[in-house]
Amino acid sequence: MVRLLSAWRRDLVCRDAVALMTDYLEGSLTGRQRARLERHLAGCDRCGEYLRQIRVTIDVLGRVEPEDLEPEARDELVELFQRYQAEAELEAEADAAAEAHVDDTDGNT
Repeated sequence: MVRLLSAWRRDLVCRDAVALMTDYLEGSLTGRQRARLERHLAGCDRCGEYLRQIRVTIDVLGRVEPEDLEPEARDELVELFQRYQAEAELEAEADAAAEAHVDDTDGNT
C-alpha cells in the first residue's frame, strides 16, 4: 500500500503524461489525474508543446467518428491501439519489476 501511495504522489514522467493527453482533451480524467497532468504540463515545455500540437491538429482536421471510417481502417486502428496497449502494459510491468528489484536490494548495501 505504501508503494502505491508513493507512486501516486510521484510526478508524472513524460511518457505517462502523453498517455493521458487524449483523456485530458476529452475531459474524462478524474480531478486528481487532471491536476497531476496539469502540474506536469506547467513544468515541461516539451509536453506542453505536444499538447498544443494536438490541439492545432484537432482544430485543423476536426473529429473523425468511428462510423466515418471504412471498416478495414477502423479494424486496423483498433488493432494498432491494442498492440500499443499491450506494449505499454509490458513496459509498466517491467518498470514495476525493476523498481521492486531496486527496493529489495536497497537494504543489502
